[in-house]
Amino acid sequence: VDRMAATAGLQERVEALERRVFGAGAARGPRKVRGWAGSSAPPARPVLEDLIKYLDPQYIDRMAVPDAMKLQFILAEEQFILSQVALLEQVNNLQPFLDSAHIKAAPDHAAKVQRLAQIHIQQQVDLFQTLLLSKQFVQWDEMLTQLEAAKQVKPMAE
Repeated sequence: VDRMAATAGLQERVEALERRVFGAGAARGPRKVRGWAGSSAPPARPVLEDLIKYLDPQYIDRMAVPDAMKLQFILAEEQFILSQVALLEQVNNLQPFLDSAHIKAAPDHAAKVQRLAQIHIQQQVDLFQTLLLSKQFVQWDEMLTQLEAAKQVKPMAE
């Protein structure tokens, strides 16, 4: 019974869809759907293709900018294009250096350099702490010297 109800519900949905697609008075049923699906150009297809064509930026450029104007653009940028060509040739000539083992090993060395940088930072922190400690000892020494000098100035009572 559930299968029959599901099938009937599905049939109703297909019929509602056919009414929306083909209109209320149009022929319905599998023949109409098969005929529409089997045709080489459904009614909406040419409109869709034209819409896609008109939305294509290259089509708009071809229609809006004539070839003579494109040639003027290229000629106006000739020096820039030639400089870019020279730079690209230079990069191409330097490609063997970029492909060298030293460059390829750089990621491996990055971890080692990072570790060395951490060690260097720790050494700087230790040095700073040592300097602070040394400065503290110098201050204590000065205080002790002042106290000893003050004690020697006092006459001893005998």
